[in-house]
Amino acid sequence: MSEPRSKDPRPRDPFSVVPLLRGPGTTGSLTTVLVAFAANLLIAVAKSAAAVATGSAALVAEAAHSWADAGNEVLLLIADRRSRRPAGPAHPLGHGREAYVWSLFAALGLLVAGGAVSVTHGVQELIHPEPADRFLIGYVVLAVSFVLEGASFLQSARQARAEATELQRDLIEHVMATSDPTLQAVFAEHAAALAGRRIAAAVLAAHQLSVSATPDAVASILVGVLLGVTAVVLINQNRRFLVGVEADPRVREAVIRALLDLPEVARVTYLRLEIVGPRTVFVTGDVDLTGDDTESHVAVRLRALEAKFCASPAVAGTVLSLSAPDEPSLRV
Repeated sequence: MSEPRSKDPRPRDPFSVVPLLRGPGTTGSLTTVLVAFAANLLIAVAKSAAAVATGSAALVAEAAHSWADAGNEVLLLIADRRSRRPAGPAHPLGHGREAYVWSLFAALGLLVAGGAVSVTHGVQELIHPEPADRFLIGYVVLAVSFVLEGASFLQSARQARAEATELQRDLIEHVMATSDPTLQAVFAEHAAALAGRRIAAAVLAAHQLSVSATPDAVASILVGVLLGVTAVVLINQNRRFLVGVEADPRVREAVIRALLDLPEVARVTYLRLEIVGPRTVFVTGDVDLTGDDTESHVAVRLRALEAKFCASPAVAGTVLSLSAPDEPSLRV
């Protein structure tokens, strides 16, 4: 007779079936940021050389944009690394919110090093216009940078689309709602960059045809404004997560369903999932346990249920209380 298999002592993860609530380790954001950094570094070097060769203000603005983006990717890599540090006595909920701090720095860098520099250079070009030449170099560099930027953008879009499908969101809705600031930043920056490339190419042609530096200077200002708007949106998104925001209602409903599927849970009367890091939440809730145990047994069962919650890499901490008999059940 074979010996009975021993039971797994580890609590089962009740959130393993919940979309986008499987912990930060499941994200492909590190790959997305690395691809973006490599692309932006190559583009920044090429644009800087082209800006020097042509004297185009639009290319100067584009070079400043790419250098800002490359620097931002470094900050996003720091954000990804530091937010993954484990919890400890001084940080019982982990370091997930560090992702929003460093991503906020990256957005400020985009605002200053990208937007402000581009606008300032455009205004100076309007006041003291300088002719540009060697336009072919500018066109080639813009074309190559468009391809590299597009490849990086597709990587971020691929990651975002896969996640959006799980939550039945469209792509843009998911990018604006995701708790992953690195994915959000890379997607937004590259979307702005691709728009900027089109502006730069159009005004480079206008400069060549009109022999006037005015379109070039105006384009530099437009690129700066575009970067500034993108940066402000990203700053506001990171501010929201630092202040505290609840998980998407669809995630909340999926968690309630997962809880009700547990044999020890009869009802859920209150549930809050506060985002404390990329794809990481802190759970507070009121539940009605099955059976009619004594107070001491109920306390043990509650602690066991909290431990089951915390078995999920997506849960930074859990506090559960008992529901009052007259409290209405949450419906999904």
